[in-house]
Amino acid sequence: MDENIVGSWNIHRYHRGAYKEFEDDIAIEFALTVVVQGEEYATMICSPCALEELVIGFLASEALIISYEDINSIQLDLEAGFAYVELSTDLPNKSYGRTKRFIGSCCGKSREFYFDQDVKTAKTIMKKHILSVQEVFSLMDTFQQHSNDFKRTGGVHQAAIATRHNIQYIAVDIGRHNALDKVYGYLLKNQISRREKQIVFSGRISSEVLVKVSKMGIGTLLSPSAPTDLALRLAEDLNITTVGFIRQNRLNVYTGQDYIQEKPSLLDTR
Repeated sequence: MDENIVGSWNIHRYHRGAYKEFEDDIAIEFALTVVVQGEEYATMICSPCALEELVIGFLASEALIISYEDINSIQLDLEAGFAYVELSTDLPNKSYGRTKRFIGSCCGKSREFYFDQDVKTAKTIMKKHILSVQEVFSLMDTFQQHSNDFKRTGGVHQAAIATRHNIQYIAVDIGRHNALDKVYGYLLKNQISRREKQIVFSGRISSEVLVKVSKMGIGTLLSPSAPTDLALRLAEDLNITTVGFIRQNRLNVYTGQDYIQEKPSLLDTR
């Protein structure tokens, strides 16, 4: 639980025929403007926690950095709502399109992306490992046991990086994409291997979520929610295992069925 992202508000709740006044927990919304090489690059609406990890993951998702070493410095001014970043490389040319829809071709298949930086950074997963069904259930149970901020506010998302046995790091944010960028930033900042890791995610598996997971180089995505059709087409193309509706000893394997087995396998990599 992060007290920095939860505020309070006096409300009147109607229940069983009467109003009652009390103080309710509310998710805090924060605007952070990222300034790169002296230029305002983007403003993110986020939860005010793990902001350095958020900036690092965002820069990597935008293809401005490849590794943490590409960053010379990050200075956060929380009072003003700015993050000042100095890179070891120059910014791309201003004509670098951030809103252009782009359809690229790779490995003989058509990948449909909404931003051209996704084409630069999305990765086809070349090596994955096998999880047992019980390992998936156990990870999701642990993940949901650590969802106190959601239980208090109902207004935040969670994303986590996990081994087959435990959750290593959980990021919380009002924005689902921000939560994933915080995980990405944590991985880069701490130079953590992506080998035999999975993303556990609280929200819907959309195409944008799927692409962010591919940028991290992680081949398994677990969620208690549903996927979209474009997300699944991208998952097949990028070789990512997607598992949804993980609830009460039930789950749906949408892609990568061979990598979610009923029992643990002695051969856990392919």
